Amino acid sequence: MKFFKLPDLGEGLQEAEIVEWSIKAGDTVNIDQLLVTVETAKAVVEIPSPQTGVIVATFGAAGDIVHLGEPLLEFVSDESDSATVVGELKTTSDGQQKDQQADQDFFIGSPAAPGQRQAIRATPGIRALAERLQVDIGKVTGSGKQGLIKVEDVERVARLESEKGPSTPLKGVRRFMSLAMSQSHAQVVPVTINDDARLTKWSKKEDATVRLLHAMVAACQAEPLLNSWFDAEAMTYRTMETIDIGIAVDTPGGLFVPVLRDVANRSDKNLRTGLNRLKKDALKRRIPISEMQKPTISLSNFGTIAGRYANPVIVLPTVAILAAGAIRDEVCAVDGKAKVVPVMPLSLSFDHRLITGGEAARFMAALKDSLEG
Repeated sequence: MKFFKLPDLGEGLQEAEIVEWSIKAGDTVNIDQLLVTVETAKAVVEIPSPQTGVIVATFGAAGDIVHLGEPLLEFVSDESDSATVVGELKTTSDGQQKDQQADQDFFIGSPAAPGQRQAIRATPGIRALAERLQVDIGKVTGSGKQGLIKVEDVERVARLESEKGPSTPLKGVRRFMSLAMSQSHAQVVPVTINDDARLTKWSKKEDATVRLLHAMVAACQAEPLLNSWFDAEAMTYRTMETIDIGIAVDTPGGLFVPVLRDVANRSDKNLRTGLNRLKKDALKRRIPISEMQKPTISLSNFGTIAGRYANPVIVLPTVAILAAGAIRDEVCAVDGKAKVVPVMPLSLSFDHRLITGGEAARFMAALKDSLEG
């Protein structure tokens, strides 16, 4: 027997949510045949079979979280494979893991990632109470020593669910977004500056997002430090040669941030085609993981929906994100006279651990010059 574990999906990702199994116990699979689709903080990923064999059991159902190094499924292989194996992973008839002789089993994939989740600390009596009250003990936060779950903790959750209805666990993109935002809040020192760009020279057919992308290129060229990655632990930074812009895409399932590569060397038509494709793939949740990795700076064009100014959140290791609000008509002084002109509100968040206020202001000035030109 062999056990195929969740492989390393790159970018330091430590867990994934099962979206859909493409096989079941008893199936014979070939090498590179699709086994399971999972969702990470970056994208929806299809995991192929690393070998030919028969599936004995699958571990986990759609919606379950699997951590790096944990088993996804069990193979029965030819004699030469099974001869190297000592021990088995015991499972119930429905494929759920029951017992693991981890130090003896032979696994395909990366080694286990220790310490990725905290075990539920509860006595058998508390677990029985939770079962009787129909409380998912995984939703209970223990107030005892070292997170030990107590009677009152279970009763509190039971009372809340009785009065307010059951809580909905964060899953998929929303769960990973929550983790990323928490990391940013804990580590980044954010500062946001706001300004307006007067779009008096724009034509009626102007592509606002493409103009924003070109303006960000001009601003990064004026202040390259904002197009950097920052490593606070090592106290180092790397200013990037190419400008790869992460584009926030709102979907019913949550926020995706696919990356437009080498924006400085792409035409208007090429950028628009790329934007359309990324948005389409995001809505279908089928963006290749390579297109969700390593932005150098980000853009949130929330103004296509509503809103004026924002306080956009920086995602590590980048140090800046631009947000553009809804374009509005406003009375402005133009050559000493009142005139109604279209105005685009702009909000730039930057990590003050690396970026100075002057650098951010010069970035904003270059951005406005490009938009207004």
